[in-house]
Amino acid sequence: MNNYRNSFAGLLPLVTKNIIIINGIIWLAQFVLLSRGSIDLSRYFGLHFPVSPDFRIYQLVTYMFLHDPYSFSHVFFNMFAVFMFGRTLEQVWGPKRFLTYYLVTGIGAGLIQILVIYMRAQALLPQEMFSAIDSVTVGASGAVFGILLAFGMLFPNAELFIIPFPFPIKAKWFVIGYGLLELFFGVVNRSGDNVAHFAHLGGMLFGIFMILYWRKKDRRDGRYY
Repeated sequence: MNNYRNSFAGLLPLVTKNIIIINGIIWLAQFVLLSRGSIDLSRYFGLHFPVSPDFRIYQLVTYMFLHDPYSFSHVFFNMFAVFMFGRTLEQVWGPKRFLTYYLVTGIGAGLIQILVIYMRAQALLPQEMFSAIDSVTVGASGAVFGILLAFGMLFPNAELFIIPFPFPIKAKWFVIGYGLLELFFGVVNRSGDNVAHFAHLGGMLFGIFMILYWRKKDRRDGRYY
C-alpha cells in the first residue's frame, strides 16, 4: 500500500490520472491500427463538420481523446500540461468540478472550431470549400488551453519556468501571452498550418465563462476558491 501511494500514478488525482491514461491508450490504439492498415479511428471519433456524412454529435466529446497517431509529441505535450496544471486544479476543485470543466472547455473548443470552419468556408471557392468542411479535428488542446486559463486565473502570480526563457514568468502573463499568440496565428492562417488555433481560444473562452459562473455561484453559497 505504501509503495502504491508513493508511486507516480499514486501522486495523481483520480480524474487527472485517468485522462492521461485514456489518452495514452487511445493514441497507442490509433498508431497500431493505422500501422496495420486496418482502421482510422479519427474517421469515426474525430470531429467532422456537421454537413459531412461522417459527422456524429458524440464527436464533440470523443475528438478530444484522439491525437495525431504519427506524432507522439502531440499527445505527450498535451498530457504533460494536464499533469502539470490539471492535478492542481483537481485538488482545488475536486474531481467532479474538474471533469466538468475539462469536458465543457473541450466541447466549447470543438464548437468554436466548427464555427470558424463555417465562416472561412463562406469566403472560399466551391472546390476549396469542400476541402475545408471535410477537415477532421482531433486533440485535447482545447481542453488543455482551458486548463491553462484556469491555472492563470486561480494562481495568477505563480511563477513558471518556460523553456527557453532563463527566468520565471508569472502564470497570468504566460496565459495572456499564449492567448495572444494563438489569436495572431489564427488570424494569419498561414498555408500549411494545421493547428486549430481558434479551438484553443475557444477552450479558453469557455473556461472564462465557467470560472466566472462558478465564482458567482460560490459567493452566493458562501464558498470561495
